[in-house]
Amino acid sequence: MKLKYTSILLSGALLFSAASCKKELVKINQNPNNSQIAQPDYLLTAATKATADTYWGVANTMESSLLFVQYWAKIQYTDPDRYILTNSAFQELWTVGYSKSIVNFNQIIKLGDAQANPNYKGVALVLRSWVFTLLTDAYGNIPYKQAVSIDQYLTPAYDNQRDVYFALLDDLKAAQAALDPAGKAIAGDVIYGNNIALWKKFANSLRLRIALRIADREPAKAKQVLADIQAEGGAYISSNAEIAQLVYLDSPNQNPVSNLFDTRDDYRVSKTTVDKLTALNDPRLPVYVSKTQDATPQGYVGIPNGLLVGDASNLGFTKTSKPGAYFRAPHAPAVIISYAEVLFDRAEAAARGLTTENAADLYKQAVTASLKQYSIADADVATYTALPAVQYDAANYKKSIGEQKWIALFGQGLEAFAEWRRLDYPQLQPAVAGTLNGKIPVRFIYPGTEQSLNGASYKAAVANQGADVLTTKLWFDVN
Repeated sequence: MKLKYTSILLSGALLFSAASCKKELVKINQNPNNSQIAQPDYLLTAATKATADTYWGVANTMESSLLFVQYWAKIQYTDPDRYILTNSAFQELWTVGYSKSIVNFNQIIKLGDAQANPNYKGVALVLRSWVFTLLTDAYGNIPYKQAVSIDQYLTPAYDNQRDVYFALLDDLKAAQAALDPAGKAIAGDVIYGNNIALWKKFANSLRLRIALRIADREPAKAKQVLADIQAEGGAYISSNAEIAQLVYLDSPNQNPVSNLFDTRDDYRVSKTTVDKLTALNDPRLPVYVSKTQDATPQGYVGIPNGLLVGDASNLGFTKTSKPGAYFRAPHAPAVIISYAEVLFDRAEAAARGLTTENAADLYKQAVTASLKQYSIADADVATYTALPAVQYDAANYKKSIGEQKWIALFGQGLEAFAEWRRLDYPQLQPAVAGTLNGKIPVRFIYPGTEQSLNGASYKAAVANQGADVLTTKLWFDVN
């Protein structure tokens, strides 16, 4: 990991020389006409964009998590859909997460302190916590403690997943305390445009998400986290207007899905998704799924996950459905955490007895929020939420919440992958021609560079967690 943790800063940022360089050589390589200290606003924009691109991009969604949870399927080059993946397939989340995201958010934290602007520090802590959550959700044990001081630890030790989640909850609590709507303004914020009150809601919403990640293992801690938020008078994301997301622009800054479909045509919507939406007469079907190019009796045709190349291509490119135009649009947002997800989380917290809220009411609000997120008409919302198959079942809250949350998270591959593993719903069938003996992947495998650049720490992590394979369950994944 020595090379992978090197910071990639923006123009005007301090260029880090190798430790062996002489001070004189460093001085020679400094441009006297440029600032040697990166400005927090530029770093914030660049690190946010780089993280969102990776989070919503090819390697971590389209070639992996979107396939695992059966939102998408492949009609060409089907190996990833059959779980034929090497350790290089999961390099990007790790590399970008540490070398572009965490390193730069660490720098913003330092600059926030240096400039006496705690709002920069708070925002960077929130985003850094989100990145660490993505990493531990995907891989399990990861470097955390030493990774926040990577200039001191070039081969950082891995921390247990439990310890990472607990540390992130502390970081988010600190972020919540640092963020002050009446404090100094920040610039470069491409998520909330310097609305610090919304950043405080975002921080609490991530605390809620992580509290539920640990709830099967550490229910007392999860309950305490939610009690702390309430005692602080904290609020959560409370409308679709407050969704934490990066809204993309025109090329070259368009949504990664849009960019991919400009040149490739090997993805379709999974039959699992199309069949579920069709069975429920779900009004999100035409939003999530495009009609087939050639007329077909069904109009919307998904393909089974994990077909052999010949079997997949025989279904016909023009007779199967691409993802909906909404998701392929250049300006489509990369959603980090939605209002609907927060409501589902609050419903589950109530169902678990972690709060005294009404689980059934929050569940219905969550389904409604997801529908309204895609501008579904009120009459259609009322019809859908009244369906017996959509009604909340208190006797099996994991099924009710798990299935509707899976529908609501369409497109958010990494988050859906984490929640499917945690809630165990919907009950998915493995890929048709899968290679994992009837199993579906339950984690990302570590990048191959870890074995070569951080071998001792890698081996210790594998010895602690289990074999570095797709089927090793992580600490939070209890059942």
